[in-house]
Amino acid sequence: MTDIPAFLKNMISTSGLSGYEVPIRQLIEETWQTLTDELSVSRIGSLHGFKRGTQTAEPRKSILIATHMDAIGMMVTRIVDGFLYFTEIGGLDPRVLPGQPVTVFGREELPGVIVQPPAHLLPADAQNCVVPLDKLMIDTGHPARRVSELVRPGDLIAFAQPPLNLGTDLLAGHSLDNRASVAALTHCLDVLQTRHHAWDVWAVATVQEEETLGGAATSAHHLRPDLAIAVDVTFGKEPNSPSHKTQELNKGPVLGWGPNIHPGIHKALKQAAERLEMSTQFEIHTRHSGTDAYSLQTAVEGIPTMVISIPLRYMHTPVEVIHLKDVTRVGRLLAEFIAGLDGAFMEKLTWDE
Repeated sequence: MTDIPAFLKNMISTSGLSGYEVPIRQLIEETWQTLTDELSVSRIGSLHGFKRGTQTAEPRKSILIATHMDAIGMMVTRIVDGFLYFTEIGGLDPRVLPGQPVTVFGREELPGVIVQPPAHLLPADAQNCVVPLDKLMIDTGHPARRVSELVRPGDLIAFAQPPLNLGTDLLAGHSLDNRASVAALTHCLDVLQTRHHAWDVWAVATVQEEETLGGAATSAHHLRPDLAIAVDVTFGKEPNSPSHKTQELNKGPVLGWGPNIHPGIHKALKQAAERLEMSTQFEIHTRHSGTDAYSLQTAVEGIPTMVISIPLRYMHTPVEVIHLKDVTRVGRLLAEFIAGLDGAFMEKLTWDE
């Protein structure tokens, strides 16, 4: 069995910004090598892990589980007197950036720190508010000439905050969106080593979810599954957060409900959780879910799709927080659902709210 906490810490310590996922893909590939029957890489870089079903009649039905492996980060835009100005990859909150340690991937890896000018050196309209992204800089400590030799516009910048255990079962760190879900899918593959499953399983670590949703779209078109589930994170409850917009940590997997959700799969997943005596939570998506589910659902002729989420506090910051039991619970629920799929499932699947 995979040591999920250790694997997750390793993943969030590995680079893989949206559109530049090779390092994290290689790490996941090493772990999935013994958990799948075949591994392949899509034309735009998503990792496909194939686990063959046991049903003898072919063609077998298949299910695709999508977990995006890309992370938010930054990119150098210009260099002034040895200081690096940057833009965002995937959506950043400028309020939390000053003081954060980073790694700049230039001609060699450079440690740095995000800094902001003193207030009196800023324009008047930026002196008494959050310093905007275009005024923040990265200081690597090197002389200007050396920085110009090592760094160019377009080079990537990743958060360098190390993983931090909080209490007994909480983990804090960057890139838990969505490496936590990759860990959950890995736990699912672990459980399926000892479970009979008639359907073929496609475990997919997708690219570019934070920017284009292109990884899920292209994998769905290529693999043509009968069903799809997107596993992602959702907003975890924290002080003063509205209860109807957040979910409790350590209270069970979050089952989505909205335009991207097929009611029949939602019902079947709820029943699978009940078989496990596992509590679940309910999240309403008033529009599309903002996850890979949108691309999965609308691929080819349309694929019945579901969203399962892991509650996460402080999303899109360097100190995202999850409960480790939520990760393994999602993995167990996925495995139970997959093991329950039979040859007649699609015939019984109707859009019945």
